[in-house]
Amino acid sequence: MEAKISVLDRGFLFGDGVYEVIPVYGKYFFRLIPHLQRLEYSLQAIKLKNPLSLSQWQSTLQQLIRFNNGLDQAVYLQITRGSAPRDHAFPQKIEPTIFAMSNPIKPVPEKWRIEGVTAVLREDIRWKYCHIKSVALLSNVLLRQEAVESGAQEAILLRDGQLTEGAASNIFIVQKGVLVTPVEDSSLLSGITRDLVLELATEAGILCEERIISTKDLLQADEIWLTSSTREILPVTRLDDVQVGSGFPGVIWQQVDKLYQEYKEQVRSGLYGN
Repeated sequence: MEAKISVLDRGFLFGDGVYEVIPVYGKYFFRLIPHLQRLEYSLQAIKLKNPLSLSQWQSTLQQLIRFNNGLDQAVYLQITRGSAPRDHAFPQKIEPTIFAMSNPIKPVPEKWRIEGVTAVLREDIRWKYCHIKSVALLSNVLLRQEAVESGAQEAILLRDGQLTEGAASNIFIVQKGVLVTPVEDSSLLSGITRDLVLELATEAGILCEERIISTKDLLQADEIWLTSSTREILPVTRLDDVQVGSGFPGVIWQQVDKLYQEYKEQVRSGLYGN
């Protein structure tokens, strides 16, 4: 039997849906419950009832990863409002469309971890509900493409002179030994990796702050990091072709990345799985 999605699906016509990307190491999910909680939050934000219970999601996704059993993989799941004649208003009595797939995680190039990556600053042109993990990602796509065309790996976004996040990442900076990231609000997505980084750093005795980060803060930062589920924690060593800090991955990044990699191996062993 072939899987099919109608051309009248509102995800296709309007981007009317939400999604999640969940890493799997070996046969264990990386913080599955927080990912599913964020999915529930996004669904509530777009007024769409979750079609599956928590236990049903767990069972369904476990079946999916068995097809790639033992591999490090990224599970992508998407829920749209469903298929109906095209009209902006919510249709009545339609079934949501559920789509899920799993692909091997593409390893981060070792060169990026040794030398760091390059980022560019761009104006945040996205909508004002970035706390929703929406499938409508055209503005993010355009911003990431601008970075790629500039020879960079990410676009770091500013709105009214303040840092929000990256085109597909959360952002941290280090200033005088303090790890700083923007406060969670509607201008950025609550990152699962972001939250784990804060947990690990706090447990390690690193002072952490969630506050407004200005353009000046970024340009004067000792370290800048990108965090995301599949790229983990990446050090930015050049910003708009200007050296960041020493020009190499910083000491605090090395400390937190080591803790992150240890945590990931514990997931792989089943200690923190699912």
